[in-house]
Amino acid sequence: MLIMEEGSNRGDLLGNIARLPALRTNSSFKSTLSGRSTPRGSPSASFRRLNSSRTPRREGRSSGTHQWFRGNRLLFWLLLITLWAYAVFYVQSQWAHGLKKETFLGYGSKTNDGKSDYKENDRRDLTSHKNSSAVISGNDTIDTSQSTLKDIDVVFPQKGNVVPSRQTLKRKSKRSARGSRNKTSDKKKAAVQVEATEIGQEPDIPKRNTSYGLIVGPFGLTEDRILEWSPEMRSGTCDRKGEFARLVWSRKFVLIFHELSMTGAPLSMMELATELLSCGATVSVVVLSKKGGLMSELVRRKIKVVEDKASVSFKTAMKADLVIAGSAVCTSWIEQYMAHFPAGSSHIAWWIMENRREYFDRSKLVLNRVKMVIFLSKSQSIQWLAWCAEENIKLNSQHSWVPLSVNDELAFVAGIACSLNTPSAGPEKMLEKRKLLRNAVREEMGLKDNDMLVMSLSSINAGKGQLLLLESAQMVVEKEISQEANIKTVVSESEGMQEQILKVLIGSVGSKSNKIPYVKTMLNFVSQHSNLSKSVLWTPATTRVASLYSAADAYVINSQGLGETFGRVTIEAMAFGLPVLGTDAGGTKDIVEHNKTGLLHPMGHPGAQVLSDNLHFLLKNPLARQEMGTRGREKVKMMYLKRHMYKRFAEVLFRCMRIK
Repeated sequence: MLIMEEGSNRGDLLGNIARLPALRTNSSFKSTLSGRSTPRGSPSASFRRLNSSRTPRREGRSSGTHQWFRGNRLLFWLLLITLWAYAVFYVQSQWAHGLKKETFLGYGSKTNDGKSDYKENDRRDLTSHKNSSAVISGNDTIDTSQSTLKDIDVVFPQKGNVVPSRQTLKRKSKRSARGSRNKTSDKKKAAVQVEATEIGQEPDIPKRNTSYGLIVGPFGLTEDRILEWSPEMRSGTCDRKGEFARLVWSRKFVLIFHELSMTGAPLSMMELATELLSCGATVSVVVLSKKGGLMSELVRRKIKVVEDKASVSFKTAMKADLVIAGSAVCTSWIEQYMAHFPAGSSHIAWWIMENRREYFDRSKLVLNRVKMVIFLSKSQSIQWLAWCAEENIKLNSQHSWVPLSVNDELAFVAGIACSLNTPSAGPEKMLEKRKLLRNAVREEMGLKDNDMLVMSLSSINAGKGQLLLLESAQMVVEKEISQEANIKTVVSESEGMQEQILKVLIGSVGSKSNKIPYVKTMLNFVSQHSNLSKSVLWTPATTRVASLYSAADAYVINSQGLGETFGRVTIEAMAFGLPVLGTDAGGTKDIVEHNKTGLLHPMGHPGAQVLSDNLHFLLKNPLARQEMGTRGREKVKMMYLKRHMYKRFAEVLFRCMRIK
């Protein structure tokens, strides 16, 4: 009995020793049923052998790290996925914001000299664009396939002026490759010349050419130096207390641009987008044609452009509180949008800025389907309603008219109180700076104090009447030549009296809205009148026009046909105290008061003689120029500042967005 008890106690002791590993902190409950710790003949061992297809693991050989991964596999895989996602995001971020930024965004990159694109665009390309504009150049070369002129220097770049790809060069023989490189080198030289002009370097053209006149400007660098401009100062400023700001705050707007040229409609829409953004609205822009040079300016103002003008633009418009189309040319987009989203017509405001029958015919089928039709002037609205009556079209939608205004940037330079004024840059201070700017720009142009500079800024085409202006200027020059003997006698008898000479400044050279045949006709006319060529100045297309207005003494708006729809350049010139010589038609006759703020003349060739007489009158009467300019400036202060425009726009927005 004693022997048996000892054996039993020994068995219990061995069992307790065998169970000791279960008390270790690093072992699992599973370890007590595996390995040699379980007797071979026990039921547990037999069950494990029958139901396990793997070799039993031994706790003694397992490391702590291996056991941690076995117990935390889910966390391990989540960690790997996180690291992988971070790596992918890092690579994409480097690609998007690194060396590929230029090709990724397509704009907004910087040049080698560190200047941004919007500054480069101030120095416009003096070469023409195919089917759009002509270039006045000092070179003696001309593309005879597109021009019959021999004495006028006009350059028309050919299609395909690109550097061949590396693969293309490899396929060609060495001889052809050498020839291709030579041609490419010549093209690069021409490109370097254009680039030098854009970034403000001296262009490789003479300052004077007796065949067509003188190229001047633009004067963005001079303007920045004297006015001490900065992009921040030129940004939009919102009147937070106004009704317009209250209506647009936190609202979503989609604006439709028909193009990006530096003409009235795109510029007005860009300024509207800027004002909406500054007042707390969300703005997206759909551009139907990228023709023009305003893209860099949209980027500078941080205006979002929807790249797709089809389905993506439709989806963006569906989410907006209001869609504002800025031209009659937007008809096709409006039709497609309504087909895609029939209920979309209920939140479209159509701001029509044209006043020709062809634009009415293009848009008449959808005029009565939009929420509201907006015109620029009362006379334009009367004309369009008359056309609707002729076509038996009844506008189911509401209509209103909102005149344009002088933006704050130009009002600031003109010395008119606006939101950009500061204690150190009040209206009086800006009047002093404007005089400095005038003297500097006129000196660069080579003008004398008594020279009368008459300016006309717009796209160059028959509708704007620049050729008729040149004919009128030629009549003045001939009259002055015929009176030259008398003028010399007067000068000799009156000490200190200087000869007064008429100078005509025409823009905008290089604009994509220019018409090549019309430009060539103008150049031909100037080349045939050597005396006139001495009085003609040309300036490239630019948005920096404050320096030009400051240097001028009078402005000519010579629009033909039905006249100018409104003519924002008219009120801009009046803001700078310039008398306006305009055609007695369209919106011009609504703005210019004859013999008070300017002089009106008929359209067509009969009006050329009257315009010539008006030019000669202002040339000989500086006091009359000053009095008319002063009265025009006062009218702008009363009717055509930004606060006046957005007060009327607030009424339109209220009617468009109110809940019935």
